[in-house]
Amino acid sequence: MKTLRDMDLAGKRVLVRVDFNVPMNEAGEITDDLRIRTVLPTLRYLLEHKARVIVCTHMGRPKGQRVEKYSLAPVAAHLSRLLGQAVPLAADCIGPAAVEAAGALNDGEILMLENLRFHPQEEKNDPEFSRQLAALADVYVNDAFAASHRAHASVVGVTEHVKEKAAGFLLQQEMEYFHRSIDNPQRPLVAIVGGAKVSGKLEALRNMLERVDKMIIGGAMANTFLKSQGYGVGTSKVEDDLLDTAAELLNRARERGIKIYLPVDVIAADRFAPDAVCKQVTIQDIPDNWMALDIGPASVICFNEVLADARTIVWNGPMGAFEMAPFARGTMALAHTVAASHALSVTGGGDSNAAITLSGEAANISYMSTGGGAFLELMEGKVLPGIKALE
Repeated sequence: MKTLRDMDLAGKRVLVRVDFNVPMNEAGEITDDLRIRTVLPTLRYLLEHKARVIVCTHMGRPKGQRVEKYSLAPVAAHLSRLLGQAVPLAADCIGPAAVEAAGALNDGEILMLENLRFHPQEEKNDPEFSRQLAALADVYVNDAFAASHRAHASVVGVTEHVKEKAAGFLLQQEMEYFHRSIDNPQRPLVAIVGGAKVSGKLEALRNMLERVDKMIIGGAMANTFLKSQGYGVGTSKVEDDLLDTAAELLNRARERGIKIYLPVDVIAADRFAPDAVCKQVTIQDIPDNWMALDIGPASVICFNEVLADARTIVWNGPMGAFEMAPFARGTMALAHTVAASHALSVTGGGDSNAAITLSGEAANISYMSTGGGAFLELMEGKVLPGIKALE
């Protein structure tokens, strides 16, 4: 892939695909601007090199209709404050309004196009929609790693109509850390996989078993693995249709000499509520009408020992229902361990990154990926359509 430093940018109209699908409250205020701030180095570089910058992104799921609550006006205003210069918002992303706004740009100026998903053709990767987007620019830059697993018009189709294309600094950084952590890691490589469902991470588990030295499995998905080994897990969340698959994965790991570590104790509760009655129990002693909602302290000690000699750690998914204080300790403890390790540590997924941020350890993690689905697809061994389109 070409990068920005390979391009002659002065005086050129540069269409930059970003992912500014940021959370907003009911008052239309942005509550977390991480996705905007991570793209600032790319935008500043373009502006400093006298490009005419045209930013495009999606927001929410307006289903191909113009829905005012998904307008990018608050995002354009926020970006204007961060950059310290005006970021006008075009009334549309294609058509006369977009063409006029893009044509009026001077060197070192920036424009934001209105929500791409106000048009159904965006998600359909429509050739004509792609052509109209491409017609706005001389150069295309993809800096939307979090959207690069989607074969949409602004990610894939547009590249067929623009001669010059490159990866932005964020996309470049994401791929570099992926290669360092999964493609060509320093060993031992330990994967920490958690979250709610085995089904959502089945292909990632299978692919990672071919790459890791050790794997820790926690969160609600661990219940399916424990039940597949004959343990009673009470009323815990379990995917009964995947019990055989879980057992097969554990057998496959044994055959390959890969050690998989499951919880040895849990924090069980009589119901899923912040004021539930809780107790620490071993995995053999989970009461029939109770549910496992976090890993217990013995599991934390065990997992800490697993991570002690790691040179590379890849983490996707929390160890419990960390959004409720009684069930956050396991995830927080692991976050502190990973942060204090001497390993290259890479986390991905919204829940994982939210947990790391909550723990106060974000500054001590080597890299927090901005892409949930895209990060998971890389863990599955897939080639992202948005990356392939740049090659």
